[in-house]
Amino acid sequence: MIEPTIIVHGGAWDIPSSLTTRSVNGVKAAACKGHEILRCGGSAVDAVVAAVSALEDDTAFDAGHGAVLNLKGEVELDAIVIDGRNLESGAVCGLQGCANPVQVARLVMEKTSHCLLSGRGATDFMESQGIARIPDTELVTPEARNEWETYVKFSAAVRSLFSSRSTPPVTSGCDTVGAVAMDAKGNLAAATSTGGITAKLPGRVGDSPIIGSGAYADNTVGAVSTTGHGESIMKVCLAKKVGEQMEKGDTADQAARNALDFMAQRVGGAAGVIALSKDRQGAACQVGHHFTTTRMAWSSISNGQIRWGIDPGQEMISPLNG
Repeated sequence: MIEPTIIVHGGAWDIPSSLTTRSVNGVKAAACKGHEILRCGGSAVDAVVAAVSALEDDTAFDAGHGAVLNLKGEVELDAIVIDGRNLESGAVCGLQGCANPVQVARLVMEKTSHCLLSGRGATDFMESQGIARIPDTELVTPEARNEWETYVKFSAAVRSLFSSRSTPPVTSGCDTVGAVAMDAKGNLAAATSTGGITAKLPGRVGDSPIIGSGAYADNTVGAVSTTGHGESIMKVCLAKKVGEQMEKGDTADQAARNALDFMAQRVGGAAGVIALSKDRQGAACQVGHHFTTTRMAWSSISNGQIRWGIDPGQEMISPLNG
């Protein structure tokens, strides 16, 4: 029996101190939910969808509930699921009125011959699958509404939403969520979900729903989910870059570091990565994470232990049932 493993993230950005406890508790709970599915024999796809759905339901994060507003004051959601067994993938972008876009992304993968549905088409497909559209008022928190109003009021003062540790911190939320997992059969999967960035142009799509940018999974290599400055991530195909590094022999952690260093040098963007890479026998996997933003909430479960952290260099460990 292969030891099931999962790691999740709750976004890489300058997470304010007022959100650190909620963010850490959220990723730990999501990791536990996904791992319980793996422990009971569920697939890696089942696990990452469940973990990301839990994060979408948590208003500490920007995906589903807690989503931010675009420039017109609307919610537009992006999500992706990738099955490492056969490289099947499903994604949505610009989806509206949905609490759990990752579940719609899975339906795109399983019920259509397409990889990505956008905008009205994605929303129509969601409704055709029996998922009712819900109003934005059920998704948007007062904090997200206040942030949007501030951005609109001071739109002339354009600021970067992301910061590396060498630049002044920016507190605007952009907490994409994601998960990668390996099940007891050795299959890998990845999922990523986001509400985007506050006051984005309507129709803007970031890295999250793009294969090889927001996520990637291949049983022969590993699985990856990314978070951070979407435009930078897309320019270097960050998730695929991590996979290429693992294919060259890097551990999951080394691959994440090398890919993020490359992105910083090439396009100057900051981001975070979670990754799993199989060992040479394919019977276990290496767990990796790294981020070049100020903070990233993450949690992993493997070998009867749960790990978590949010600050650079921080890693807390305890027995899973401890």
